[in-house]
Amino acid sequence: MALNYIWIAFFLIAFVVALIKLVFFGDVEAFKLLVDGIFNSSKSSVMEIALPLIGAMAFWLGILNVGEKAGAINFLSRLVGPFFSRLFPDVPKKHPAVGQMLMNFSANLLGLDNAATPLGLKAMGSLQELNQDKESASNAQIMFLVLHTSGLQMLPVTIIAQRAIMNAKDPADVFLPCIIATYAATVVGLLIVAVKQKINLWDRVIIAWLGGLTAFITLVVWYFTTHLSHEQISIVSKVVSNFLLFFIPVVFIVGGLVKKINVFDVFVEGAKSGFETSVKIIPYLVAMLVGISVFRACGALDYMNDGLRWVCVKAGLDTRFVDAMPVAYMKPLSGSGSKGMMIDVMKHFGTDSFAGHLGSIFNGSADTTFYIVALYFGTVGIKKSRYAIPAGLIADLAGIITAIFITYLFFGNLK
Repeated sequence: MALNYIWIAFFLIAFVVALIKLVFFGDVEAFKLLVDGIFNSSKSSVMEIALPLIGAMAFWLGILNVGEKAGAINFLSRLVGPFFSRLFPDVPKKHPAVGQMLMNFSANLLGLDNAATPLGLKAMGSLQELNQDKESASNAQIMFLVLHTSGLQMLPVTIIAQRAIMNAKDPADVFLPCIIATYAATVVGLLIVAVKQKINLWDRVIIAWLGGLTAFITLVVWYFTTHLSHEQISIVSKVVSNFLLFFIPVVFIVGGLVKKINVFDVFVEGAKSGFETSVKIIPYLVAMLVGISVFRACGALDYMNDGLRWVCVKAGLDTRFVDAMPVAYMKPLSGSGSKGMMIDVMKHFGTDSFAGHLGSIFNGSADTTFYIVALYFGTVGIKKSRYAIPAGLIADLAGIITAIFITYLFFGNLK
């Protein structure tokens, strides 16, 4: 329901802003930009997102099917069962959804975007099988989605690579700030949903797992920042990500051989659902991306930024962070849009400027809430997202606020 109102708001705001531009400022291009945005985003949502996704979906769902038949998913379910049974009390401990969610979280953690989406859609489908009300998101689906949209990752490879392409002096200097910001978003998202669902956060298992994860991330960050140079961090990030991206299929295939299953036939069986899923999500992608496009094309984001700058000036605050805020505005709406904004900020203000660093950290602080809600819930036919969007946006806000403070702490001396 919330997604419905937000989608309508995109079009109404775009129409009103464009009408004001035309009537009061004589901008004859105002409505042309909106129409161009509709056609361009409709095309790109299918040609650049849905169709390319078919191949990735087919491959990873095929591999996941091999992993399930080989027993790998069941093994993962038993491994994280005690922790997940507390966060997802409605999901049976040995249900395939547990292992699938863990696979999705692991892919996100390592920045493996191509693998994370198919694995996440598979997990959402399994959770839908347990859902009593097929049109309304279950507690388990909301918890999974909010944790996913918080975008926890330890290896922001794409951001580091983009900074390297744009000739940053130290492309990997945003490594630590990105981890801190995205971890803050994840913890806040988890706490909000847990409180809403009345989950006992003082449970010893939850405290142990969260404490262990925090200690692990702290140890990795400490090692990377004290034992590796910026260039080495970038290289290790790329090597680890790509190694694991290939290691997972190999392990599943070997497991299939050990179990004496016909790996190729099992793979094809799972891959067939990749095409069906990709086609099913096209209407939801078109609807959401067109709405985001017209909202962006009308100039509403620019007006928001000008208003924020005016408030900061009146309050006597430093306004350097405002230059990078368009990235933060776009991040919950569109991953490609926020990446484009990040690149634009780095081009305009400099890759190694304060705004250039903050834009990069914004891009790594969370995931695309509206896109993921439309994609994941749309795939399984969920029409009522309940409190998933507000919880996801609050987590995004926590990541944004943390990103601003951490950038001032690390790069406050930059212009």
